[in-house]
Amino acid sequence: MSQTDPSAWIGSSERQADALDAGHAARVAATLGGPAPGNGDALPPLWQWAFFIKPVGLDGLGTDGHPARGGFLPPAQDRNRMWAGGRVEFRRPLRVGEPAERVSTVAQVQEKTGRTGSLLFVTVRHEYLQAGEAAIVEEQDIVYRQPAPPKLSGTEPAPEAQWRETVEPTPVLLLRYSAVTFNGHRIHYDHPYVTQTEGYPGLVVHGPMIATRMLAAFLNARPAARPVHFSYRGLRPLIAPAPFEVAGRIEAPGHARLWAQQDGTLAHQAEVRFAE
Repeated sequence: MSQTDPSAWIGSSERQADALDAGHAARVAATLGGPAPGNGDALPPLWQWAFFIKPVGLDGLGTDGHPARGGFLPPAQDRNRMWAGGRVEFRRPLRVGEPAERVSTVAQVQEKTGRTGSLLFVTVRHEYLQAGEAAIVEEQDIVYRQPAPPKLSGTEPAPEAQWRETVEPTPVLLLRYSAVTFNGHRIHYDHPYVTQTEGYPGLVVHGPMIATRMLAAFLNARPAARPVHFSYRGLRPLIAPAPFEVAGRIEAPGHARLWAQQDGTLAHQAEVRFAE
């Protein structure tokens, strides 16, 4: 592949098997809250992000703690990586304790110019297979941005909520979520690095954890609902340890709007289509 042409990575793919171990599911439950699913139970929505981890040794990591670039994903050297958003189609539940596989493919690579400079957007398609069928189909958007001061203040007011939950992103919670997702990105646990190298005022809350908590709050409010499709995106980072709220409201039958808010303005937002 050409090291100077990120689009050469389109079509790059990898496979990762997982036994969906009940012991690890219990560790995720201890981190996010709620009962731990046992063998044969459905894996809660978005918990797939704590499984299907490709282990990379310490000698294979970049300075930011992520796996060194230029393998499965484009190199995008000298840029900071962010989880920007994505779309998830839930076809049927993954079952704990049963073998499964994730097939990942780089679907799109685009260079754009934003407020903070050049941005490289990479869309990865994941298919989560179990018993020969796709249980979940997901598109994940990753953005690599040139080093620049991050946008921290919100501008869009949060709507009126029908339900809300408060999340306190303590350093221990961030460390635990990094551990159960095997996420080495140093912005979530290394205070000197995140403040001195990437320019944030404190530890950054994981985008995937915010999305998981938004959807979990919806399911706590509507326990009979079955998510069919979930789309989400980050508007600005949330910095620990300041509390934030995950909230939402029903917009129409089978459709809800979800968001994470802090100080009355939006930080992340999502939509979920569901059946009951």
